[in-house]
Amino acid sequence: MLTPDDIDGFMVTLANGECIPERSLKQLCRQVSDILIEESNVRPVRSPVTIVGDLHGQFFDLLNLLNVVGGSPPETNYVFLGDFVDRGHNSIETLSLLLCLKAKFPQCITLLRGNHESRQVTQVYGFYDECLRKYGNACAWRHCVEVFDCFNLSAIIDSKVFCVHGGLSPLVRTIDQIRTINRFQEIPHEGAYCDLVWSDPEDLMTEPWQISPRGAGYLFGSVVADEFNEVNGLDLIARAHQLIMEGKKYHFDKENLVTVW
Repeated sequence: MLTPDDIDGFMVTLANGECIPERSLKQLCRQVSDILIEESNVRPVRSPVTIVGDLHGQFFDLLNLLNVVGGSPPETNYVFLGDFVDRGHNSIETLSLLLCLKAKFPQCITLLRGNHESRQVTQVYGFYDECLRKYGNACAWRHCVEVFDCFNLSAIIDSKVFCVHGGLSPLVRTIDQIRTINRFQEIPHEGAYCDLVWSDPEDLMTEPWQISPRGAGYLFGSVVADEFNEVNGLDLIARAHQLIMEGKKYHFDKENLVTVW
């Protein structure tokens, strides 16, 4: 069992631009997994809260967010919308710091699973190779992908703002249906779990659903978002998954869905 002093030491190591030792990473992943296993697929969160989009290994942006922009927990809660790894050069440091924060402030930090928190995707887009380069073997990667299987699928803030990485699913009409999904597995290639991390809103669609050009999930139109919000008593859906140069974008005439990057 890692102590608070252990966690603080890891955070200092990471802030100094170094990776934590593999044995420590293994312990950290197991401890955070034990915390996450007790949490729901749909994690309730109370404001004030900062919602954070895709990080993709941008470790120094994460430090800036915590130290300058959003503030440090426990003064504020955080919902991280997934895609912590791949593409960037510091995925292992980014993920390690998020796990430290979860271990230190479990009630303040929510970690949602993105489509890149996957064994298959991380072997293509950089995280696997980064782990090999920085640790000399694939053990660190294996520890990390095991904790991926425990990340929450979604969160709901003050019962009014639904947070998810990707989007909605034709198989999910109510939030209660998300609570019944078995999330402790690799992301499936199809089905509701897959759709939640892969789907995208499309402003110009006239029909409710279309097959996504990504090869997984769906495109969905305003009527889908309107119905989901009405059925579940929501004001807003907050998601990430798509590059938005301005940092955020509200979709549809009612602006009842926002992409956060």
